[in-house]
Amino acid sequence: MDDQYRFPLENFMSQERFERIKQFSKDLETPCLILDLDVIRSNYEALRVNLPFAKVFYAVKANPDDAVVSLLRDLGSNFDVATRYELDQLLRLGISPDRMSYGNTIKKEKDIAYFYEKGVRLFATDSISDIDKLSRAAPGCKVFFRLLTEGLGADWPLSKKFGCHPDLARQLVKTAVRFGLQPYGISFHPGSQQRDIGQWSTSLTQVSQLWNWAKNEAGVQLKMINMGGGFPANYVEPTDPLTTYAEDIRRFLDNCFGQELPEEIIIEPGRSMAGDAGVIVSEIVNIAKKSVHDRYPWVFLDIGKFGGLIETLDEAIKYPMYFQGHGKPVEIIIAGPTCDSMDILYEKWTYTMPEKTRAGERVYILTTGAYTQSYSSIYFNGFPPLKSYILE
Repeated sequence: MDDQYRFPLENFMSQERFERIKQFSKDLETPCLILDLDVIRSNYEALRVNLPFAKVFYAVKANPDDAVVSLLRDLGSNFDVATRYELDQLLRLGISPDRMSYGNTIKKEKDIAYFYEKGVRLFATDSISDIDKLSRAAPGCKVFFRLLTEGLGADWPLSKKFGCHPDLARQLVKTAVRFGLQPYGISFHPGSQQRDIGQWSTSLTQVSQLWNWAKNEAGVQLKMINMGGGFPANYVEPTDPLTTYAEDIRRFLDNCFGQELPEEIIIEPGRSMAGDAGVIVSEIVNIAKKSVHDRYPWVFLDIGKFGGLIETLDEAIKYPMYFQGHGKPVEIIIAGPTCDSMDILYEKWTYTMPEKTRAGERVYILTTGAYTQSYSSIYFNGFPPLKSYILE
């Protein structure tokens, strides 16, 4: 690769691995996603080493590929499940329901009943009406209460839609007891691709206050904290290493709970588990300028927002990209292939390509193992969903 690139390849993967991916994909139709299971294995083991006190519940929505889920099943992971369709997949792959939680706070009563019928007993909640449904469709189940977080510092915040204020959470604890459910724990999500480790401190402080209130005033002994996801993947903008996250989070836990940690601590990695494992191989459809004196050429790829790169919305997630051409770098605008004007990937953030790059050449979009194939559209403009292949 050209040394003039702004984002050196070695920041994201070894030259050897990159060459393996190029060779493996050379005869495949683009766009396609190449997944390296060795990276997922390594990421899982790193979490277990650095956060040995936490149970891993992989967020299936990040990448639901059977091969990914099966590998994590064999490694001993548990699973955060968002829908009955994910549940059916896990059951088909032989995963026991006691290794699952229904982590979606937005759920139909018939779906709650379906999870309960299949043996799942751990459910997230954040509203009175949801607890009412749970009491009917999943009597006696364990519930954990999701707190509202602002997601400050996250590239992909999850604020407002999920969770509740601590004042409401107190009501939910009491309501759960009254409705015959088991108040089991408290959860929060600091925001996806969270760069500000201090957000865990803020959330854990709220958790500990609610925890103590439940014990001392409501007579309820909670047992579990679910810290959600938030650990980063390796995109263009650097983050602290996992070791730093782990050290600080353990310190925050000690500050809030002393040396006696809650009986069960859960994490729900998705992006950090699968992101680095994926490379999308794309082809340049066209390179064009809009006027004779345009400074920046437009580079149109055969994949865009609707093909799996929806997280480029507002240029929130910035994927590293590598081109095959040569020459000095020129600044570009990158867009997708569809006839939708919002299908522009990067117009404000500066990306470059070698000046001799031509249409028909391939582009490699790194760190695309999470939230790409699972986001790709079914038939927008007639394009099929993004295909994935396991690197051999």
